[in-house]
Amino acid sequence: QVQLVESGGGLVQAGGSLRLSCAASGRTSTMFYMAWFRQAPGKEREFVAAISRTGSTAFTDSVKGRFTISRDNAKNTVYLQMNSLKAEDTAVYYCAARRLMSSTTVFDITKYDYWGQGTQVTVSS
Repeated sequence: QVQLVESGGGLVQAGGSLRLSCAASGRTSTMFYMAWFRQAPGKEREFVAAISRTGSTAFTDSVKGRFTISRDNAKNTVYLQMNSLKAEDTAVYYCAARRLMSSTTVFDITKYDYWGQGTQVTVSS
């Protein structure tokens, strides 16, 4: 079992920055990919970014150039640095982890084994 706990959400003005953290515990050595998804009110949960144990990253187009994802394997923590935030980034952000190593399905919500409880990010315009 793996437990994921997100932190770092909050209220920020448009153009501002936030850094989310996701601390993993349990059998973390089996988790190859860690990712961030988000869900806005009335919308489906969507992929934001992912990072492999070896450092390969992927981003959804809407956050490219604004968000970065990093991972500290020694601390079992993944970070999402969000810059130039927009009102449309408002959502609950979820951390996810999976054992599957294939990079072709990092965007697929159904391919993740463990999820955190989420942290709210609100961007005021």
